[in-house]
Amino acid sequence: MYIQLNSQIICYEITGEQGTPVILMHGNREDHHIFDPLVERLSRNHVVYAMDTRGHGESATPKEYHYSDMAKDVINLIKALDIEKPYLLGYSDGGIISLLVAMEASELLSGIICCGANLTPAGFHHRDIREMKRAYKKYNDPRTLLMLQEPDINPNDLKNISVPAMIFAGEDDCVKQKETEKIAASIPNSVLKVLSGETHSSYIVQKDTLYPHIESFIR
Repeated sequence: MYIQLNSQIICYEITGEQGTPVILMHGNREDHHIFDPLVERLSRNHVVYAMDTRGHGESATPKEYHYSDMAKDVINLIKALDIEKPYLLGYSDGGIISLLVAMEASELLSGIICCGANLTPAGFHHRDIREMKRAYKKYNDPRTLLMLQEPDINPNDLKNISVPAMIFAGEDDCVKQKETEKIAASIPNSVLKVLSGETHSSYIVQKDTLYPHIESFIR
């Protein structure tokens, strides 16, 4: 399905017919299909909205990439489709977006599940920043540049999040553990889970590993 939100065309899929709504947001240079196994399970008890963020998948490509614009797209989607108090599940870039949406519009949400997010580019390990720089030099992809320049979230502003939050990261994540801990510590009603033996993506991409955690959180 496609929807025009202001001047941006966003692609999304709805799966499931009843239950608490859940919106899924993927990471950089991915699309909503990374969540297919999770959607299959979640949609048995929830209405699941899996969206392609701007410039990804089948959504339209913007002139510039900014996480703030992606967050506005999510807010506009919730309002346009009249989604009542959804939970947001965001991974990597999607995790950043979930934080920004909750900071600006907690009143629209029931809670957020934030996986592998960072507050600034310095939240990545140095080795991963070097790899991003090499990739940008080789491919000149503006989505890679986005990760090198943004976000710039003040931890104090996370106190504006007034809904429950579950913060995930892998034990071997490309995001520094102290960054994940800072996010969790800054949100008033949050729970931190660092998953043993997991990387940045291993518990998310084409996996339903988070399903029991999500169900427990929502219930």
